Amino acid sequence: MNSIFTKIRDKHALWYKGIVFTFCILVCAYLLPKQTSWKTNRLKAGEVWRDENLVSKIDFLIKKTDTEKFLEKKSTDIPLYFNYNDQAYNEFLQKVQSIIPEGQHKSTLAIIDSIYKAGIYFFPGNLTPKDSLLYVVRDNEVRIIHQKNLFSKTSAKVFLKLNAPDEIVANEIANYFEPNIIYDESLSKELSSSEQKIESVYKSKIKKGDILLYKNDVITKTQLNLVNNYNDELELQNANTPLAPYLTGQLLACILILGIMMLFLAFFRKAIFSQNTHVTFIFLIIVLIVLASSIICKYNTNYIYAVPFCLVPILIRVFFDSRTALFNFLNIVLLCSFFTIDRFEFVYVQLIAGIGTIFSVADMGKRSKLFISALLTMLFYLLAFVSYHLINDTSIVLKNITNYIPFMISSLCVLFSFPLIFLFEKLFGFVSDFTLLELCDLNSPLLRQLSQKVPGTFQHSLQVANLAEEACYKIGGNALLVRTGAMYHDVGKMENSRFFIENQVGEVSPHEDLSPEESAKIIIDHVIKGVEKAKEHQLPESIIDFIRTHHGTTTTKYFLHNYKKAHDGEIINEDLFRYPGPIPFSKETAVLMMADGVEAASRSLKKYDAVAIDELVDKIINHLTESNQFINADITFRDINQIKKIFKKRLMNIYHVRIEYPR
Repeated sequence: MNSIFTKIRDKHALWYKGIVFTFCILVCAYLLPKQTSWKTNRLKAGEVWRDENLVSKIDFLIKKTDTEKFLEKKSTDIPLYFNYNDQAYNEFLQKVQSIIPEGQHKSTLAIIDSIYKAGIYFFPGNLTPKDSLLYVVRDNEVRIIHQKNLFSKTSAKVFLKLNAPDEIVANEIANYFEPNIIYDESLSKELSSSEQKIESVYKSKIKKGDILLYKNDVITKTQLNLVNNYNDELELQNANTPLAPYLTGQLLACILILGIMMLFLAFFRKAIFSQNTHVTFIFLIIVLIVLASSIICKYNTNYIYAVPFCLVPILIRVFFDSRTALFNFLNIVLLCSFFTIDRFEFVYVQLIAGIGTIFSVADMGKRSKLFISALLTMLFYLLAFVSYHLINDTSIVLKNITNYIPFMISSLCVLFSFPLIFLFEKLFGFVSDFTLLELCDLNSPLLRQLSQKVPGTFQHSLQVANLAEEACYKIGGNALLVRTGAMYHDVGKMENSRFFIENQVGEVSPHEDLSPEESAKIIIDHVIKGVEKAKEHQLPESIIDFIRTHHGTTTTKYFLHNYKKAHDGEIINEDLFRYPGPIPFSKETAVLMMADGVEAASRSLKKYDAVAIDELVDKIINHLTESNQFINADITFRDINQIKKIFKKRLMNIYHVRIEYPR
């Protein structure tokens, strides 16, 4: 099984990427919420409903609460029944239409309408409703209504006077109030005399189209009970409803979002797309974040903000680049927005925080940047959250301290990028900027050996590192990576160090006692020995690549020239004098090859002036270009010309060359 997987991964890269892509789609589609009632399943009293008005899609009955059932059983009083009078409101309007001034008509009628919708009750003064509950009969259905949710004639007058635009008009209108919930003595006596005690688990009915929650409502216990009843009924009805359309939509959404990510890599990040481990890592991050969102939303939808979304741009930025980090983050936010109630709020808040995080880690040169990033992430979260609710006039949400806890958790999780970076480096063989900085430390074991055993080579490596770093910075490569590679590119010279000119101090060259072939083999072997030593010290593969490629497939020209002179007219096998390669395959390895060749050749100049340095740099780099050393590297002629200018300027500074000004 492992051999089949390895074969697919190594020899059929597109197949492997297709498997990773398909697996990611299926997992994400499976984790997305499946029930239409998922938004309201985990609501709590006191929370704010941030979505649009929740409208009932079905007719359903509201169950009595356990408290209401207990009070009914405990009570020995005869229930008092009331009739609902639909005509009372119309009769009242006919009486007061002429009293309301024209300019106050709309606002006053709105207040009156709300009073009658709640209900104005009336019953004889010698009677008291059982435990403050009224049994209201309407359309042959009995609804249990708390007395505190209704108006008496007195409380209706007070409410109208307080809210109407004109108190004098309100006082006159209030005299015409007539109750629309009236005590039915005959029905109460009939049920009492027949000793019928109606016991029902339901207290009222909600019709399709009724609004259960208004946007920005603070959820009361009554509303919570209403929504819970709605969820229960929905789940019962959905049990027999086919999920195929819903699942198809989720699957299509996952294909679109993840497909965009894959296309971005294929078209704009070909270097990442070509590496199966890189693609696997990016899609693994997506699956892990979606999984975390799914688990958290099973307990509390609001705590989805505690998922460390801002870890994503940090992890991607550390190993790749800022644009890839941003694009991957955008796709994750879109995918996880399906878990939220207010999707626009989620996308808005996460985008602001995520983009701010990317800005804060644009330069990952120091680990302290991550602490600053955590603080800035928290700040961006708070500002985005506050601005959203101020715009939407829901400042009541901002007063609840618990709403800020998820943001604090998410921001603190940014600090976990330390161990996660280390973990992913080991799992996927990546090299972060932190690791590169550690490798560049001159006190690291291998560099310390290099400086002590072969100081000439060490100084050469330092000069090459300076040249390559500046050039790479100018043309847009990874300057830290090329500097680190330059520091280690000649570690193989620690073996047979006397055979390399920079380590020969006033002594006879040992090459004089060897044939050109033997000398060439010793020089060429420093690449192979360098790779072996790098592996022995467990250097990352990305650094070892600089050792392999810094001479490409060029030849040891000096010894080849001597061999040709000694074997004039013979057929010569130049492969005896050729480095094994491979040739550079990235912008960084190409820059190192040029810097190494130019710096080494500059030491042999007899005269250091602007003309000599210009000719040397052009000669070395043109030769490498003509011998096809850069055909596999992502580097342009414009980059090469820019590199030439940088090398010339840098070498003139090194050798203190002054430009001759025209007289």
